Amino acid sequence: MKAIRFSKTGGPEVLDYVDVDLPPPARGQARVKHTVVGVNFIDTYHRTGLYKLPLPSGLGSEAAGVVEALGEGVTSLKVGERVAYAGAMGAYADSNNVPAERLVKIPDGVSDETAAAAMLKGMTAQYLLKRTYPVKAGQTILFHAAAGGVGLIAGQWAKHLGATVIGTVGSDEKVALAKQNGYAHVLNVRNDDWVKRVRELTGGDGVPVVYDSVGKDTFAGSLDCLAVRGMLVSFGNASGAVPPFEPGILSAKGSLYLTRPTLVSYTRTAKELAETAADLFAVIASGAVKIAVHQRFKLSEARKAHEALHSRGTTGATVLIP
Repeated sequence: MKAIRFSKTGGPEVLDYVDVDLPPPARGQARVKHTVVGVNFIDTYHRTGLYKLPLPSGLGSEAAGVVEALGEGVTSLKVGERVAYAGAMGAYADSNNVPAERLVKIPDGVSDETAAAAMLKGMTAQYLLKRTYPVKAGQTILFHAAAGGVGLIAGQWAKHLGATVIGTVGSDEKVALAKQNGYAHVLNVRNDDWVKRVRELTGGDGVPVVYDSVGKDTFAGSLDCLAVRGMLVSFGNASGAVPPFEPGILSAKGSLYLTRPTLVSYTRTAKELAETAADLFAVIASGAVKIAVHQRFKLSEARKAHEALHSRGTTGATVLIP
């Protein structure tokens, strides 16, 4: 089969499109023939070495497709069933052997493309909004990177939950897109004094929660947007890792909370995974959340997909087609 592999960390140029022999699925695994592969910013962390993988390595952790073969002991799936996953490395490929307990059946009415584009980003939005800090109707919250893959889903979902959502974006072109996806107020971090504007929009009180996947560039400002006893949910490093800081700053700014969650921790068991995915697919089926795939590349064009991610020019979801 064809797959993307890399033997050293670096820029998009380290990604190679090569022939790979995929062994039969081991006990407890299922082989999934991919129809659509999801692309996520975390893939760039693996490629650059920010999140270390043993090399040489495959890349990507999200895809949808059809069960092609079953390993010994797998009784929960059948050959031919449509499935999706997020969290099994090696998704940038024609096929992948995945632990059966990490596969989710795709319900009727949800396309393979929607599932591949929604699993990681959508389940991330689910745990952020409903478990890390459960958003309540009537609250005003702040979500950075509002026009990104997670941001577009989270804006719609938070509005569905009854929240007023303030979003930030990096260009004027992305303002309208964010407003079309649930955001009541959208601030351009390059032009606006966004910390001041958040305070103004909340009558000086600040917000109870900030969801921040940008990292270094927004960390300090995010703390300044929080209300007393507010929570900063730092779940990504698009601009670079947050530098070391003195924990006393949290008390000085109002007894603030800081958490650094991951999807892996919130879908640790098969039961948690199934419940998270079911909630996601239900809100998609209801029409309250729509999944926008704005960039499509061939699997062989993975380098171009990563170049697009780094350009900050992408919006919504990006997928690869094997």
